[in-house]
Amino acid sequence: MTPKPKKMKTKAPGKAWSGRFTQGPDPRAEAYSSSLAVDIRLLPYDIIGSQAHVEMLGRQKILRRTEARKIQQGLQKILQEWEKGSIKITSQDEDVHMLVERRLYEIIGSVAGKMHTARSRNDQVLTDVKLYLQDECEEIIQGLRTIQKVFLKLAEKHMGWVMPGYTHMQVAQPVLVSHWLLAHLEALVRDETRFTRLLFGSLDELPLGSAALAGTTHPIDRQQVAKYLGFSRVTANSMDTVGDRDFCLEFLNAAAICAIHTSRLAEEIVWFSSSEYQFITLNQGFSTGSSIMPQKRNPDIAELIRGRSGKIVGNLVTLLTVLKGLPMTYNRDLQEDKEPIFNTSDILIQTFIVLAPMLESMRLNQEAMQSACQHGFPTATEAADHLVAQGVPFREAHAVVGRAVTYAAQEGLQLEQLSLAKWRNFHPQFQAGILQVVRLQNSIERKKSLGGTASSRVKAALKKVRNRLFTAKKAKKGK
Repeated sequence: MTPKPKKMKTKAPGKAWSGRFTQGPDPRAEAYSSSLAVDIRLLPYDIIGSQAHVEMLGRQKILRRTEARKIQQGLQKILQEWEKGSIKITSQDEDVHMLVERRLYEIIGSVAGKMHTARSRNDQVLTDVKLYLQDECEEIIQGLRTIQKVFLKLAEKHMGWVMPGYTHMQVAQPVLVSHWLLAHLEALVRDETRFTRLLFGSLDELPLGSAALAGTTHPIDRQQVAKYLGFSRVTANSMDTVGDRDFCLEFLNAAAICAIHTSRLAEEIVWFSSSEYQFITLNQGFSTGSSIMPQKRNPDIAELIRGRSGKIVGNLVTLLTVLKGLPMTYNRDLQEDKEPIFNTSDILIQTFIVLAPMLESMRLNQEAMQSACQHGFPTATEAADHLVAQGVPFREAHAVVGRAVTYAAQEGLQLEQLSLAKWRNFHPQFQAGILQVVRLQNSIERKKSLGGTASSRVKAALKKVRNRLFTAKKAKKGK
């Protein structure tokens, strides 16, 4: 009996662009230009985008329904291989798109070549990155809200505690500890707003269908693909689309501002946990020791948060620099957009993972905070405002209280220890109320302006934050 011939697997036809060339790329150039090591994480998004594209091609009769179904099944198998970690990479795979296409050829044969009808890698990669960033923004927003909840819990727990507020790293005016904690929370609220606007802004526009730069002659339906993938609208101009990385810059900018906020917070944690202040004691799990000094407990995690913020800022500058000299539409320079995005997202999410429990487990020292308010004459502004209320011009009042502070410092006294007679030696308009005005708690409670540190204002702020975090609907862009 004549044996049956073995069924041969269909191989993917070389490089996607090889038809114009009579020789392959130099191995050194190929290694230099390969992006697979970076963009491999886009594979599930590449599959999702390709499935949407093929579904549309079938509905528009650009592909036969049987062909579209076969491609869909092959793509699903690749996705399963990715999820199992069994997908194999070859030297032929210059990027994630070619990896998917090559593997699809191996699974379903030459019909795989029809998947790329009416699109280019230019609009394909943009779709991948936008889908990826949608997921990352949602995770970042969730991380920001988690940390806000920690701040809210701390602020409610320590309501009524007093600490110095600082300007120029000098004691300035007394504030409630809860007011300080809510100050950091408010910065994170703005960060959340930036990422939410991005999620429903430029990340909500579908690039697919722009093709290389001019659109396509095939009767595609971009709105259908947008609906399939969860985009609200499609981009307006194909030339602008393929060269646009504004959404990447917006992401990096939002991340850089957020990183600056976490860095400033980390700086205060380092500062306030020092032996000079002792306002904060970090949980030992978020501290480290010295290799030579056995007494040390160092705030290393806070220092790393502060240090890694510089990488995120650097990533923004990197992409700005890449883009600044590029002409319209696609240039290979744009391949360099992914590494700063991926690195930034990784750092920010990892920061949130460690920051929330570090904050939640730290201990605040009420006695040290209260004691620090006895230095630096933090209620001096109240004394000046007392004179202003009697009709004295503020600049005159400022000078008068400055002289009173100098006297108190020389005598080793607090302002509240000065008698009414002594105050009137500095200015006759001082009234008996000055003796109460310069007391610490009274100083705080008098700050009743909107956004001020008075207990009534802080309690109202806490209520507003709690309502927003626990009753407001979570903004989420579904796909």
